[in-house]
Amino acid sequence: MYNAIIAEDSKPILRNLQMLIRSAGLPVQVTATASNGLEALEQLKSRPVDILLTDIRMPKLDGLGLIEQAKKLNPRLQTVLISGYSDFEYARRALNLQAFDYLLKPVDQGQLADVLGRLLEQLREQQENERRLLEGVVEADYLAKMTLDTELLAGEKRLVLVRQRPFAAEAKAWDIESIDAALKDFFKTEAFRVLPSQQAGQFVILKDEGVFIESATAEIITESSAERLRFDEVAVVEALKNAGLSAIALAAAEPVELRALSAAYGKLERTVRDRLTVSGCLASSLAGEQEVGAGEATKLAIQVQLAELIVQRQKERFLLLLRQSLSYWLHDSARMMSLERLVSFLADELGAGGQDPVIEASGEKVPDVANSEHELRALFAAASPEAFAESLYAWCAAKFDRLQEPGKRGGEELFEQIDRYLRQNLYVQISIAEAAQQFHVSPSYISRIIKRYTGSTFVHHYMELKIDEARRLLASEPDMKVKHVSDALGFGDPHYFSKVFKEYAGCSPTEYKDKLA
Repeated sequence: MYNAIIAEDSKPILRNLQMLIRSAGLPVQVTATASNGLEALEQLKSRPVDILLTDIRMPKLDGLGLIEQAKKLNPRLQTVLISGYSDFEYARRALNLQAFDYLLKPVDQGQLADVLGRLLEQLREQQENERRLLEGVVEADYLAKMTLDTELLAGEKRLVLVRQRPFAAEAKAWDIESIDAALKDFFKTEAFRVLPSQQAGQFVILKDEGVFIESATAEIITESSAERLRFDEVAVVEALKNAGLSAIALAAAEPVELRALSAAYGKLERTVRDRLTVSGCLASSLAGEQEVGAGEATKLAIQVQLAELIVQRQKERFLLLLRQSLSYWLHDSARMMSLERLVSFLADELGAGGQDPVIEASGEKVPDVANSEHELRALFAAASPEAFAESLYAWCAAKFDRLQEPGKRGGEELFEQIDRYLRQNLYVQISIAEAAQQFHVSPSYISRIIKRYTGSTFVHHYMELKIDEARRLLASEPDMKVKHVSDALGFGDPHYFSKVFKEYAGCSPTEYKDKLA
């Protein structure tokens, strides 16, 4: 439903317009009326409005002046001028003020319905365009359902990004409701919006411009909470702290309009992601470069060793190495981003056997992805780095045991399934990513399994199967052209097919056919 205000000094005409709008059967409701331009302007300041219908000739402030002032309050506002004066100069000035249309009195039902119908269509298109501006900022499912009201979209906004402090034991749930309640209690205002961002556990706070925000550091604990008029990252964190929520926050240096929101959010998100430390501070960019340069090579070498121990199924050595080296990822100045990458790496490597599949009613086995994600979130919900480390050891040990259980898809059985799948799909092109998705394991694990049982890479093994099939076709169908074999097996280019065929068979397809003759 769209909200409209009518500004008209003639009460009979005003009543007639209200009646015409009600009887038009359109999703428009008149939420306020005014008898002059100044009164209408006050109404526009106090409530969200989508449509303004205004007479031109009114006391105190005429319709053209009203539109000019109203557009400053809300550039998205759609306006329609109504007048008994068919003066081109009025129409020209209305167009200059970006009025949607110009109606002449007496307004009839058909005329009004036509104008409002076209205006609503433009509003819907405008809202869809604005919704797209929020893509990449607001979580997709939430964005699809949220109402894009005038208060949210109009004007410039102060933007603050908040994220739960790492390894913080919270007294309350870390969600929109808790954050919203904490901020309202602290700032004593509802002139802001809390929205879930694309990153799980991270939220965007938008506040109407009008209160100065001083950009602050992200150590984010204030000496006092007295300066509650400032809506900046320091005050936001203080508000959440008072409510038992431990957070880090980062504010955009300047207020942003909706069209610039995605870029501003992306900058904040990258800064938080790159500089957030295990201790819950945002390190300086210089310190970040030094820490990354000094430690990444060592971490990479450790990860390679861990991966090798997983392949070799040496559980005790794996856990010992992990315990001895985890301090590289858990000291106070270490990056959370690096720790998250480690856990993702371990989940990828140890998760090769996957979660136990869920059996659906159809009898089909599907991966329990939700359970896997829940496990990873639970690890980072630990109350301290030490508790996280113990949880990670236990989680890795359990995963390792699953890999070593007989009957799990950790070896020959999985290879046979993959090999069968590739043989059944010789007439299309299957990538390693598609094979990994099919069997609910990681691409790197697919690669290791193929290497273990064939001595070749995934691509070479798959290509060898295709060339074997090509030889079978050429032998069983002597009249079949090389081009048709190439097309059938998904090569597309006969020259490329001939080159690959020769690499695997030792001769070209034509030479192979000649040998069979």
